[in-house]
Amino acid sequence: MNNETLQDEIAVSVAQVLASANRKAKELGVDVGTSLITVSQHLAKGVWLWRVHYGARDYVGRRGGDLMIDIDPANADIRQILRGQ
Repeated sequence: MNNETLQDEIAVSVAQVLASANRKAKELGVDVGTSLITVSQHLAKGVWLWRVHYGARDYVGRRGGDLMIDIDPANADIRQILRGQ
């Protein structure tokens, strides 16, 4: 990474959060390399968390099997793990 990228606090935060979520997703049996991955923010009990969502790339007409991991950007700790039905 170049110096400009490392100076971008949001980019670094997302990278740390994604690395933490990927480790946990792999532990839970998700093939992160073939997943459609989205990252978003949401407010939970007054704290902004990053939510990393792993789903099938061929999601049309498919239900269930998704994994969502909420992570605190302050320390990259996992706050919550949700599974789609």
